[in-house]
Amino acid sequence: MTQTPNEHAFDKQLATNPKSDAEREAILANPGFGDYFTDHTAVVDYKVDVDGVGGWSNARIEPYGPIAMDPAASVLHYGQEIFEGLKAYRHGDGSVWSFRPEANAARFNTSARRLALPELPEEIFIESLRQLVETDQAWVPSGDGEALYLRPFMIATEAFLGVRPAREVSYRVIASPAGNYFGGELKPISIWLSTNYARAGEGGTGEAKCGGNYAASLAAQMEAEAQGCKQVLFLDPFNDNAIEELGGMNIFFVFKDGRLVTPALNGHILHGITRSSVMQLAADRGLKVEERKITIDEWRDGVDSGEITEAFACGTAAVITPIGELKTAQGSIASPGSGAGEVTMAIRETLLGIQTGAVEDLHGWLTRLI
Repeated sequence: MTQTPNEHAFDKQLATNPKSDAEREAILANPGFGDYFTDHTAVVDYKVDVDGVGGWSNARIEPYGPIAMDPAASVLHYGQEIFEGLKAYRHGDGSVWSFRPEANAARFNTSARRLALPELPEEIFIESLRQLVETDQAWVPSGDGEALYLRPFMIATEAFLGVRPAREVSYRVIASPAGNYFGGELKPISIWLSTNYARAGEGGTGEAKCGGNYAASLAAQMEAEAQGCKQVLFLDPFNDNAIEELGGMNIFFVFKDGRLVTPALNGHILHGITRSSVMQLAADRGLKVEERKITIDEWRDGVDSGEITEAFACGTAAVITPIGELKTAQGSIASPGSGAGEVTMAIRETLLGIQTGAVEDLHGWLTRLI
């Protein structure tokens, strides 16, 4: 039977040399994204005993720092690793909230099953966030569009070279103050169409949030950057060049007749939590939401005919980002107008408003951390 630490089981070993108030404030003045980290990390261990029974134990908060690991640790050789991403938002009264963490916990376990890692009880997942944010609450920024980005992850730490699921695993959470993902003023981005690479394949790990998927996207991302683009778009060449997703974001299209269309989940596409939230908020606005196959030809023809009026990408880090242009080796598809679309911005403002406490949370999406 899996052992689960109770709500108050996290021991705390505080850092002896945390950042000074002045150092922390200098970082928070311009945090960037993923460049700086708080003073502590949350850790929970997993081990299978001699009777073959696995359990979680030794939940703790400890100083942020290097992970001591055997060179033969399974994660280094067979990539047994998963992660999540979510944010903690400071509200006007000083309290700190997270957005749909139970959905992240559920997706984390979906990824764990696919990578043959142990599932983590939801209460441990959420309590680890609460304990870390409580310990490092001074790191939660309060600027417009800023948040504390939380990165839970699980790695196989057992030292062996046989090909089998590891019997020793480490679950950890680190935190990083975050500003605007693409930096500066929100502007439509250009994306590059990848025709040489695929992000995931049939029966693969596309639905899992694991490092290998992102590593596989980096060569295509480098192509995109060489073309002056911020992101890369992947297609399914075996399904009429159906649009799938960007390297790290889901994609949506706004039609002039009031439809919002996004590629249907097909086993290749990550179940985006921001994606599902956007769909609900669009429905709340009276838009007809469609999850279906949409091809690159439909995008091109829809822009040419005026049927498609806006395109945007979404994800935890960037929230919602308008797409201004898709560059391809055969030319480009430009979105109408030079700025962000009305529907895109309306949904973005509502979503950010809920997350930051400025808009009423009608769906019970927020969880108070401190």
